[in-house]
Amino acid sequence: MTTSVARDVAVTAIAEELVGLLPAGAVLTEPDVMEGMSRDQAAWAPYGRPAAVVRATSTDDVVQVVRACLRHGVPVVARGAGTGLSGGANALDGCVVVSLERMNRVLEINRLERLAVVQPGVVNDVLRETVAEHGLWYPPDPASSPWSTIGGNVATNAGGLCCVKYGVTRDYVLQLEVVTGRGEVVRLGRRTAKGVAGYDLMGLVVGSEGTLGIVTEVTVRLRPLPAPAVTVAGFFSSVVDAGAAVRAVGEAGLVPSALELVDRHCLRAVDAWKNMGLSTEAEVVLLGRFDEPGETGEALAEQMVACFRGAGATWAERSTDEDEAEALFAARRLAYPALERLGPVLTEDVCVPKEQVPEMLARIERIAVRHDIVIANIAHAGDGNLHPLLVTPPGDEVARARAEAAFDDIIADAIALGGTVTGEHGVGLLKREGLTAELSAEVVEMHRAVKAALDPSHLFNPGKVFTSPPTTSTAPPTGEMS
Repeated sequence: MTTSVARDVAVTAIAEELVGLLPAGAVLTEPDVMEGMSRDQAAWAPYGRPAAVVRATSTDDVVQVVRACLRHGVPVVARGAGTGLSGGANALDGCVVVSLERMNRVLEINRLERLAVVQPGVVNDVLRETVAEHGLWYPPDPASSPWSTIGGNVATNAGGLCCVKYGVTRDYVLQLEVVTGRGEVVRLGRRTAKGVAGYDLMGLVVGSEGTLGIVTEVTVRLRPLPAPAVTVAGFFSSVVDAGAAVRAVGEAGLVPSALELVDRHCLRAVDAWKNMGLSTEAEVVLLGRFDEPGETGEALAEQMVACFRGAGATWAERSTDEDEAEALFAARRLAYPALERLGPVLTEDVCVPKEQVPEMLARIERIAVRHDIVIANIAHAGDGNLHPLLVTPPGDEVARARAEAAFDDIIADAIALGGTVTGEHGVGLLKREGLTAELSAEVVEMHRAVKAALDPSHLFNPGKVFTSPPTTSTAPPTGEMS
């Protein structure tokens, strides 16, 4: 039997078994449907053709899929809303994609303990809106919050605009229900305010990009709703000046609830799409927010204005118009989809120390010139998480090659400045070599040992995060990317 025939037989066998195990309509095998469920938003990341897509509605559905895949030696790729930007949810040839979008219920809101229990398919903004009705707040707010799911946020340890003050997803996860590489259901973490017994296995799963298990329930920590925010806007003539302002804010000891950067390329793209009139005012905009109440917030805002002006802002003021302030932050959230309208976008996600933000932004500008590539910049500037967006004309393969070279240079420079290859998007497929460059060989082997212990059959999302599978793996062949 040829390899291709054997593969076709295996694909048919796992699909047929899943149809018999799961509720009617849960298993999808139509090529056009599977195509749409086979990749995330990383335009240049490779992806394969799955044997089937399963729309799970319960933990038991996920268990049945994992156990069937163990029997057949077929890999499993978990998927949320598909909003990722690193290829972390991309299918492999012959795998089973488990979509968790239909596991979308908020199971519990506990005001006393300030926690919520949710299924992984709950959309970030839906959770925020639901708990707000109880006077509570879930802080992590990635720019994709209107669409991205809590399960996906857990997989990549997502951050967002508020993370400069309030932290990232890991800071809010109390407990997880996980289907393991042996097809067992376990609970990791605890609901209590404190708990230090045993290893932090829950912390290992958060940010593991679906490589250690499939999360089927999440218990998250909540906060009281914050006071209405005070917004500061600053206009700058260069990204380097804006970076200097970010450093000045940190040196002044200010901790805003958000500090965002949007450059001229993004402003022009948003204006072309939404006609907001922003690009006529500035080359670069910094947006800061404080959510301390009353005079305290206003005083902090005035200090930020002084930092902006001292760093060379052409204009900086505290906003007195709430609608205007919201429009500015809306433009920040619209920047990525606006740029996508211009052509394929390769998205970076490096993070550097705050003191290195001006230098990193300067290096990104030089990389753009060196490779003759348009690089737009948005950033969670307050914590050094930069998102250079490399834009190329549609169908221009030569420009794409230059962009990929620029992508590698940005990663190398971030590491050289004491930074990391990803602050919140995950490694996925696009940054595997960068992660290997960032970590020592000894630390890479520690990661591989964890993978081998928790997923001994190398079942979950193989080929992601690291450039090669664990050396101790005894897994069967796991398909190919196409």
